[in-house]
Amino acid sequence: MAEKITPRDEDYAQWYVDIVLKARLADYSPVKGCMVIRPRGFALWERMQDIIDSMFKATGHSNAYFPLLIPESFIRKEAEHIEGFSPELAIVTHAGGEKLEEPLVLRPTSETIIWAMYKKWIQSYRDLPILINQWANVLRWEKRTRLFLRTTEFLWQEGHTAHATSEEAVEETLKMLNVYRTFAEEYLALPVISGRKSEQEKFAGAVDTYAIEAMMQDRRALQAGTSHFLGQNFAKAFDVTYQTANGDLDYVWATSWGVSTRLVGALIMAHSDDRGLVVPPRVAPTEAVIVPIFKNDTKERVLAYAREIGGTLGDFRVEIDTDEQNSPGWKFAEWELLGVPVRIEIGPRDVDAGKVVLVRRDTGEKTTVPRNNVPATVKSLLQEIQKSLYEKAKTFREENTRVIGEYGELKEFFDGPGGFAVCSWCGNGECETKVKDETKATIRILQDPTPEGRCVVCGNAAQANAVFAKAY
Repeated sequence: MAEKITPRDEDYAQWYVDIVLKARLADYSPVKGCMVIRPRGFALWERMQDIIDSMFKATGHSNAYFPLLIPESFIRKEAEHIEGFSPELAIVTHAGGEKLEEPLVLRPTSETIIWAMYKKWIQSYRDLPILINQWANVLRWEKRTRLFLRTTEFLWQEGHTAHATSEEAVEETLKMLNVYRTFAEEYLALPVISGRKSEQEKFAGAVDTYAIEAMMQDRRALQAGTSHFLGQNFAKAFDVTYQTANGDLDYVWATSWGVSTRLVGALIMAHSDDRGLVVPPRVAPTEAVIVPIFKNDTKERVLAYAREIGGTLGDFRVEIDTDEQNSPGWKFAEWELLGVPVRIEIGPRDVDAGKVVLVRRDTGEKTTVPRNNVPATVKSLLQEIQKSLYEKAKTFREENTRVIGEYGELKEFFDGPGGFAVCSWCGNGECETKVKDETKATIRILQDPTPEGRCVVCGNAAQANAVFAKAY
């Protein structure tokens, strides 16, 4: 049988690791803190990448590539940026058998080297906007790592845009946040909340950071995507000016935004169960698997029928399991572990009857259908599974979100199972820090303030509603 998964309610962290390893999504690298993404995990990332990339191109963005190595002096040009990333930097001091004249940083993010190039490319308002995205790897020297969620090296995309006005840059920032929200909800079946980050939680070097946040099955928050309004900070650091239509000189306005292989971890923790991985159909590399059930005397007949059924499913991503070494029960459990949304079982009796058995991965529900109805039924099932996974995750989030007005109640909430706590907040960093120190919960996003709201910590007039949660 497929390898046993540690139950979620027994050890949630081990349950997650079990799924990553046993579903063959990734493995630990010999380099501490890094991971090897295995073919099934990479196929899932490629599927996400293809969808998101098409969404970027539909909104006018083009892909480019910038070097992995960044001069250390570039990183130091933006003071807040270097302060935020300094503990995580990996620096090359020797190469080619010699000490380098200037150390090179392995990119933790690419704002600095990209803005060094934008200085060469931008002279006039006619050169704007620049709408560039990069698919790349980055390296941050993390102290505590977890497969897909936080690793020293990871894969991501990072968008970097340049604009003539603040209004255009802010519009871009919010547009890309909405792209991420659409992808999360419509493809990953992952309901999210979105909003601006607090000063303490924003990206180093940004004026404002916006994020989408999702609730995992252990009620912790996971930041699933960020979009940053950088103002003119990096343009000033790299002296990137442009001639306006009026003939004046002004600094360029900027944004950056990104999602990473962390989305694979989000998918696992939001939808999977104690039998293994559960993948929403719209991002599944394999939407349906055909499992022929046969003995030696029925082998050719069943396999021929399975191939015939597979031929009718050309509009779907389908695999046929021709393994002869393992029992049907083992194979059923194995495909459940791997998370394929629909399993199509075909035995000799099904061939004789001209039918197949369809099994939903999310609920285990079985349906017997005539061969001619297979494509339409598979299509309908995939749509139902996608919708059901989203609704189930949304209901879970709503059941574990509480509006809290008293500090004692807030502490009690996070002493228990926790979730999302919506609280009025005065905007003072001291109150934010107190909550973090005493509950381990941080502000995930800020929402519009409740009229007459009073800060949950100090009782002063509220500046915003803050969504507090413990987070990955």
